[in-house]
Amino acid sequence: MNAPAPLTDTAALTAHRHRTRADALFLHHTARDEIQDRLELVNRSFTKAAVVTGFPQVWGTLVPDCTVASDQETLDLQPASHDLVVHAMGLHWANDPVGQLIQCHRALKPDGLFLGVCFGGQTLNELRACLAEAEVAITGGLSPRIAPMGEVRDLGALLQRAGFALPVADVLTQRVDYKSPLHLMHDLRAMGETNALTGRLRKPTRKAVMMDAVARYQSAFGTDTGRIRTTFDLVFLAGWAPDPSQPKALRPGSAQQRLADALNVAERPLSD
Repeated sequence: MNAPAPLTDTAALTAHRHRTRADALFLHHTARDEIQDRLELVNRSFTKAAVVTGFPQVWGTLVPDCTVASDQETLDLQPASHDLVVHAMGLHWANDPVGQLIQCHRALKPDGLFLGVCFGGQTLNELRACLAEAEVAITGGLSPRIAPMGEVRDLGALLQRAGFALPVADVLTQRVDYKSPLHLMHDLRAMGETNALTGRLRKPTRKAVMMDAVARYQSAFGTDTGRIRTTFDLVFLAGWAPDPSQPKALRPGSAQQRLADALNVAERPLSD
């Protein structure tokens, strides 16, 4: 049997990223500030950090003297060589996100920290819905236009599958207003986030489809000021390379005190 085609066309993704504009990467700067805040909350100094990203112009100086590796399918990271690995704004395009996390895990020393951030959740749900409705209405068919976005719970589960200890996942929602859907699409191009799906339509979208999608967007998601709103969910991931020094859950039945005594309440049996 032939192997299924990868979800992402990596050559197209690379070409799109080469078209980025510095002033369009504001969500990267928001994500970077959040990652820096989280690092400051960790009572530890990191001396062998690595950053995995397709946007070194933003993330390359996250940690002084850090190693910067491209988020290609095989990461250029040596095993057990880093005390911090940050995967920045690329997992939503990864053909094998679990593989990316496993490689980051292998690059960490025991008790090393992994931090990740990517688009997920409800990112671009408004644009996705309007384009799909317009294409079905005009052409009777549907082509993939926006990469599927992982939910925070599912992305957190990937940390466990990759072998991280103490996994945590949370989401920061950013709602951005644009003058029009066309201005949003222009900004996505400048972010390097336009359609790089392998199954994408390989010819220009019909003007009728685009205009219908714009009208639907304006009608459903327009604001009182005449602009349109757009959702971007930044999903943050954190986990540690396992180490015996880390806290562990107690075994069931190993408690030394009854919960009822600690709460100073009477213990009552449950009815059948």
